[in-house]
Amino acid sequence: MNSYFSVGDWVIIIGYLLAMIALGAWFGKDQRTTRDYFLGSRDIPWWGIGASIIATETSALTIIGVPAIAYAGNLGFLQMILGYVIARVILAVVMVPHYLRGEIFSPYQLLEQHLGRGPRRLAGALFLFLEPLSAGVRVYVACIPIRLMLGDSICSLGGLTDPIFGAILLFVVLSVVYTYIGGMKAVVWTDAVQMVLFIAGGIFALVHLGSMIEGGLAGGLAQAAAAGKTEWLRTDFTLGAPFNLWMGLIGGTFLVLSSHGADQLIVQRVLACRDVAEGRKALVFSAVLIFPLFLLFLLVGTLLWVYYQSHPFQIPLPESRPGIKSNDFIFPIYIVTEMPYLMKGFLIVAILAAAMSSISSAVSALASVSTMDFLKPALPGRSDEFFLRFSRHSTLVWAGILVFVAWLTREVTFVLNAAFSLRGLTSGALLGALALALFGRGVGPRATVVGMLASFAVMNLIYWPATMPATREWWLRIFGGEVFWPWFTLIGFLITVVVAGLLRPRAARSA
Repeated sequence: MNSYFSVGDWVIIIGYLLAMIALGAWFGKDQRTTRDYFLGSRDIPWWGIGASIIATETSALTIIGVPAIAYAGNLGFLQMILGYVIARVILAVVMVPHYLRGEIFSPYQLLEQHLGRGPRRLAGALFLFLEPLSAGVRVYVACIPIRLMLGDSICSLGGLTDPIFGAILLFVVLSVVYTYIGGMKAVVWTDAVQMVLFIAGGIFALVHLGSMIEGGLAGGLAQAAAAGKTEWLRTDFTLGAPFNLWMGLIGGTFLVLSSHGADQLIVQRVLACRDVAEGRKALVFSAVLIFPLFLLFLLVGTLLWVYYQSHPFQIPLPESRPGIKSNDFIFPIYIVTEMPYLMKGFLIVAILAAAMSSISSAVSALASVSTMDFLKPALPGRSDEFFLRFSRHSTLVWAGILVFVAWLTREVTFVLNAAFSLRGLTSGALLGALALALFGRGVGPRATVVGMLASFAVMNLIYWPATMPATREWWLRIFGGEVFWPWFTLIGFLITVVVAGLLRPRAARSA
């Protein structure tokens, strides 16, 4: 076992994992239909849904990576959060009534209702293609620092396998156990517990860092301010890094309009709300919490910079590797080497909570789309019991695919570098299709499908050549610079809408 941990730390870690499985088993006894399994019987309170939304979008990579952003730079990422808040308010007002009018299992059903089966199938296919890749990459990258914290003996399952593969297998299996048994209710309520854990962990880390720095919390922030580490506002407009105000207000808003409005990963939670009022409360609740949550972990990163200006690293800082920078190890190293016993276990649990929440949410969303958007329309005569059994089995299949993708991508540098950008390849197409379905005038299914495919093709041309060494130089020379990922959704959205608009039937254009 990792020598930095006490027996008490391991009791906390193991106790947490067992508690999550027990919680899933508790809710599993009520899963009798696909409605129960994917929508939690639509009797989950709004605050539980709101907490689940926060937990789902906050992966272990976020808790590790956000402090690293502030450690290496400043608080500029806060500009993105402004757009994250604005988008939630727009969705609460505009989209929630569409989601909860009747009973649907995914936002892609809205496409079929307004445009036909073709756009629905394409949207579902794009989600099923990109989400395993994106989630698998997040699992792998998150397991790198988790391996550092738990140690090779644990992650290798006692020497039976490679430590990274063991860590991947461990967390996917533990997450899928309660998801398989308890369905959406288990996912939501474990998410709620996990949200409380990582917020509490962040608060404790901030307080503890303040106690370790000369002058306390105020003194540490003053030192950071003197070095420019608390700066957060840039008003110049750019398509490339670093973050700026327009990138947050425009790009960030469109990014979350898609991730929380057209992506099954988050929309599935809103669909589980009891009614429109509850759905709106859940989104507003997440809007209220998201800004202070990111500010909390950015401040942790800022104080980590202050602390390590006058203290040596007790563990050598690992070199950057595919998918993760050396700075991403800063917070895990601090937890392992500087936190008091028992609190180490608690902070490790907070990171594990974020990792498991991301895995369970991805598996549940993938199972829902594959069952309700593809299999059920293809087999209209089968019973709901049949689809419930298939749903459980598909949960296991998607978990296996996540393990495979996470392990496979360890050697594929350009895929790992796409950890935060992969969803941007399809997010604009999904948002554009949904906007056309609900608000477009006379745009038919063929025009929508062509617009979505054009968006997907162009976004791949924008992203991949800039990430690969063989093509990066000429790509930057042609386009004059790199397009930063916060703009991906807006660009993809505009391509979808413009292309579909140009191809819509002539009669609709003249009307």
